[in-house]
Amino acid sequence: MRLPPRPNLVWTEDGLPKDSRVDDIYFSRDDGLSETQAVFLAASGLPERWAETQNFTIAELGFGTGLNFLAAWSLWREHRAEQGWLHFVSFEGFPLDRQDVTQALQHWPELKDIAENLVSAWPDRAAGVHKLAWPEERISLTLHIGEIGESLPRSRLKADAWFLDGFSPARNPEMWNEALWPLLANRSAAEASVATFTVAGAVRRGLQSVGFAVDKHPGHGRKRERLSGYLSPLQNRESQLSKSEAFRMQPISNRDQIGIIGGGIGGTFLAQRLSARGARVKLFDSSDRPFSGASGNPAALVMPRLDAADTSVARLLIEAYVRALSAYQDLPGVSSVDVVHRPRDAKEADRFTKVLEDPPLGLERLEAIAGGGLLHKGARLVRPAALIDVLLEGIGSFYGEVPDVDLDGRTINGDQFSAIVFASGMALADIAPWLRLQGRLGQVDYYNSEIDAPPFAVADGHYAIADEKLRLWGASFEAADGAAAVSKAARESNGTALDKLNPYWLAEARNAKLQSRAGIRATTPDRLPVIGAMPDLEALLQSHGGLRTGQTVSDSVPVKPGLFLLTGFGSRGFTWAPWAADLITAQLFGDPLPTSQESFDLVTPVRQVLRDLKRRKI
Repeated sequence: MRLPPRPNLVWTEDGLPKDSRVDDIYFSRDDGLSETQAVFLAASGLPERWAETQNFTIAELGFGTGLNFLAAWSLWREHRAEQGWLHFVSFEGFPLDRQDVTQALQHWPELKDIAENLVSAWPDRAAGVHKLAWPEERISLTLHIGEIGESLPRSRLKADAWFLDGFSPARNPEMWNEALWPLLANRSAAEASVATFTVAGAVRRGLQSVGFAVDKHPGHGRKRERLSGYLSPLQNRESQLSKSEAFRMQPISNRDQIGIIGGGIGGTFLAQRLSARGARVKLFDSSDRPFSGASGNPAALVMPRLDAADTSVARLLIEAYVRALSAYQDLPGVSSVDVVHRPRDAKEADRFTKVLEDPPLGLERLEAIAGGGLLHKGARLVRPAALIDVLLEGIGSFYGEVPDVDLDGRTINGDQFSAIVFASGMALADIAPWLRLQGRLGQVDYYNSEIDAPPFAVADGHYAIADEKLRLWGASFEAADGAAAVSKAARESNGTALDKLNPYWLAEARNAKLQSRAGIRATTPDRLPVIGAMPDLEALLQSHGGLRTGQTVSDSVPVKPGLFLLTGFGSRGFTWAPWAADLITAQLFGDPLPTSQESFDLVTPVRQVLRDLKRRKI
C-alpha cells in the first residue's frame, strides 16, 4: 500500500491520544511536555550545546504529535545562537491527521502560537520526505513518512542529537530493530548525543554495540529510569556523509555569496530559498526581465503525474508535487483549483484505474470521477508575474546582458562567488553537452473573456485553465528547432485539443483577441530534471573509465567545486522548482538532505554520463 497508514487512534478518558494498534499513549500522563524537556532536551545538553555551533541537527525516531519538535522550537526561541539554524529531522510510519494533532496539542497553551504554525503547515498524507521551514525563526522540519526500515536507510543527515521516542520496544519492535543501531551511528556527527525514555536491555546493548556510551539516569514521572549518552570520541567511525557527492564541498556560510544564472521559476525559487536560509544571492539573466522564457506564460498549472506502479520515480514525482503544493500555498497570484483529469485513451484509463486501486495520495487530494477520470483536489493555478516581487525580494538581480562567467575562477562579471548555480534551461546545452538536453517547444494560446470565472482546470494530456477573465489552453510539446516562435500549426493543434476539453471556449475565442506564446523547455533523455553538483567530466572519464568494460567502480564522482546545475524541468517547471530549490540549498549549506538518497540519485547531473560510459557511447 502506497498511502501511509493512519494509527488506530483512540482518546483516553483524560484526553490523551492512544494508538490501540500498539496499546500505547503518545505522551506521558504526568505531563508530556515536562517529560520531553527532561528526557530529551536536558539529557541532550540543550540549550547549552547550541552556543557551541552555528547549525545544529536533532534527529528523532517517532514524530507522533510533534510535541518534541515544538518543545525544541520553544527552547530554541529563547537560546538560539546569532545567525544559527536548528534542523529537526524526524521519522514517522503512521502519521496523524491534522485535526487529531490540533486536539492533542491543546494540552499546552504555552505552545499555542508555534503549534498553530505547525498545524497550518501539516503535510499531506503521502509517503516520502516533507520539508517545512520557518526562516524567520531559523528552524526547519524534515519529516520522513514511511516504514522506518525503508526511510532511515534512505535518509542523509548528520545528527548532533538523537531523540529515540518510538512507542515501547515491547509493543512496537519494528521501531527498535537491531538493524537500526548502525544506521544511527553512521548518520551521527562526532560525539552526537542520544536520549530515550526506555532502559530496555536490547536498546542499551544495541547503542553500545555501535559506539554509543550510554548510562541509566533518573526517569520522569512514573518511569524510574531513562537512557542517555554520547557517541564515543574513540569510535573512529567514518561518517555516512563523508563520501557523498552532496556534501563533499565545504558548506557555505552566511558570509558567502552565491550567484545564480537564469531568471526562470527554478532560478528565482532557488534565490528565495537561499536568501531565506541566510545566503547573499545575486541573480543574472540575459533577458531584460525575469520569467521571460518558458516560465513566462500568463498562467501555469501545478498538477501531479501519477504512475500506476510504486517505483522510485513515482515516489519522487509525488514528493515534488506535494512540496510544490505547500510552497505555493501562501504566495500571491496562486489559487487552489480542482483539476478534472480525463484519460486520453483506453491505456490511460487503465492506468487511472490502477492508480485508484493503490492511491499515493489521500481523498483530500485525489478522487475518482465519472467516466474513468481523476479529480486532483487542491492543485495550484499560478500567475507567474505575481510571484516575481516576492521571490526576488532582497535579491540583487541583473538583467539585459549575457553574464561573463569564469568556471574555474568561480567569477561572474569579475566578482568572486563561493558557488554558482546554472539555472538557465537549454543554455546549459552549450556548457554541458554531455547532459544531452533536448529542447521542446511549448505553445499556449489565450484570450480575455468578458465573463469572470472562478479558478477552473481540465486536462487530458493538454489542459485548459480559467481564472477570472483569463482563458488559456495548450500546451504543445514538439521538437525545438531554433529560437522559440509561435506557429499556426501549434495553434491549430491546441485548438483541436481544446475542442475536446471545452468547445465553448473555442467558439468564444473566435470573437476574442486571441494571443499565443511559445517557450523552449529543456528536457532530458529520462524526462527527469538535473539538480546538483556539476561533475568534472575530464576527471570522471579517468576515474570511471572502467565502466566501459563492465567493471564496478566505487570511487566517488569528481565534481567541479562550487558549481551546480538546475535544468531539465520539461513542462513541469512550476512543480519541480520548490523541491529542486530545497535540494540545492541543502547541498550548499551542508544541511540534512530534504529527500531520500534514492531520489537524489535520480536527478544527479552525472547520471547520463555514467549511462553513456556503460553503453560505450563516450
